[in-house]
Amino acid sequence: MFDWLDPQLLETLELGLLGRLVLATLLGGVIGLERELQSKPAGLRTNILICVGAALLMDISRGVAAAAVVGPADPGRIAAQVVSGIGFIGAGTILVQRGSVVGLTTAATLWVVAAIGLAVGAHFYVPAIGATALVAVTLILLGWVEGFVFTRRRSVDIQVTTEPNAEVLAAIVGIIEGYRLKARTEKVEKQRERFRASYSVRGPAVDRESAFHEVASLPGVRRITMN
Repeated sequence: MFDWLDPQLLETLELGLLGRLVLATLLGGVIGLERELQSKPAGLRTNILICVGAALLMDISRGVAAAAVVGPADPGRIAAQVVSGIGFIGAGTILVQRGSVVGLTTAATLWVVAAIGLAVGAHFYVPAIGATALVAVTLILLGWVEGFVFTRRRSVDIQVTTEPNAEVLAAIVGIIEGYRLKARTEKVEKQRERFRASYSVRGPAVDRESAFHEVASLPGVRRITMN
């Protein structure tokens, strides 16, 4: 099929494309690893596949345009469809749970990963590597800052059903405050042979989860629900 091409030139082109696909694998893997560690629906493999696919399509688009016999060809025609196609994949990661929209960051990450793949396929290696570094910093560093600063301002309301024992209620507050959380007792009701206490808990999400897990395993606690 490519008999008209110099074999040495063809081999160079193939090795160059292979190197670009390897680079796309590494760049997509850096971002995908962070998503995988965060247990997001689009993790390591998804990000790598999107980045490699975008790079391959962009490279093919450039090759088709360069091989055009009649008139000028637009090397962005095939690659432009990546932008449309990635929208369908990103939409699948966006969910609505309990009135809140989740998955927007993952969808945006997939969109950026596709752009990084296109940059690799277009031979813009430095911008692709720089964009990967910026995305990694945004996801890791700013995610940590957000978790450290903003979650401290959030409060969660919980309701704990216990046996009619005041010592159990005191133990609940002690456990929560033991995780350096702030607990405010909103209401305590006696319902037949049980207590039902409502608390407002403020602090980092990770500490809240650990505290609530320990409260749930406390003897005398029948049920714990979070609003």
